[in-house]
Amino acid sequence: MADIWTMGELLVEIMRPSAGISLDKPDYFRGPFPSGAPAIFIDCAARMGAKCGIIGAVGDDDFGLCLTRRLSRDGVDISHVDTVRGISTGCAFVTYFDDGSRKFIFHIGNAACGAARSPSDGCEKGAKYLHICGCSLSASERMGEEILATALKFLDAGAKISFDPNIRPELMRDDSSKAVIDDVVRNSSVILPGVGELLLITGCQSVDSALDKLFRNPKLEVVAVKDGKRGCRIVSGSEDFTMGIYPIEVLDSTGAGDCFDAAMVFGLNSGLSLKECARIATAASALGVNGFGPMEGDISPENIEKLIRENEDV
Repeated sequence: MADIWTMGELLVEIMRPSAGISLDKPDYFRGPFPSGAPAIFIDCAARMGAKCGIIGAVGDDDFGLCLTRRLSRDGVDISHVDTVRGISTGCAFVTYFDDGSRKFIFHIGNAACGAARSPSDGCEKGAKYLHICGCSLSASERMGEEILATALKFLDAGAKISFDPNIRPELMRDDSSKAVIDDVVRNSSVILPGVGELLLITGCQSVDSALDKLFRNPKLEVVAVKDGKRGCRIVSGSEDFTMGIYPIEVLDSTGAGDCFDAAMVFGLNSGLSLKECARIATAASALGVNGFGPMEGDISPENIEKLIRENEDV
């Protein structure tokens, strides 16, 4: 049985080869690359050595094979990934700009990934964590409902919820999306937001006030605030510290936060100290951006250890 699970969209990314090429003009693309925030997360956790599984759906097509073959190769349990006939696998078209921003066109809500079902075979038994992504909750109403149902099963079985509210403006439907996200926040033991997402989910104007508000929830154990090139801030009931980033060439920033999440949850599940969790999460994120494609960074325990050893002052 897997220790760490996730549920949500499985999709491929089709990406502009360089920055500054808008999506409204004919030009070249690279891909398909296996992607989807839950898939990036669980693939990274598996490559670090965790027993992992994913709940989701793909179409009966070559994009679906691209995803399932990659996840299976890296050690992810895909027995709860349904293959849906007659509906294509989800995809996202992505472009980058010189200032580091990105723009997406998603095909998710009406794609096969929107047909993901809450499992009924008891896979939650013995699980330690269920990781949930905000983009999955907001992609479609049905997917959000199925993920919430799954979260309740995992909570009842004794698992903890880790949550990255990686909300994409392109996927926000209406106020109902915010209500679903609020439900997950209330049941989370670990929250892993960016600064903007932290302020959005709390309605606060500053990071400190947002953290104070979140920690009124007795279930909450750790918040890891990701702040791009400025590193991260890790806060628990007894610790509050910051960590910088590891110097590395950035080829593609997509999935950096998901790799950070994976290593953080892996570390927590392994009983590591919060500072060690932050170190391996920061290293995994750095290695993740060093490859073109969301899962193409050369992440492994050996490479993480090497990067940390070579940058002991971070």
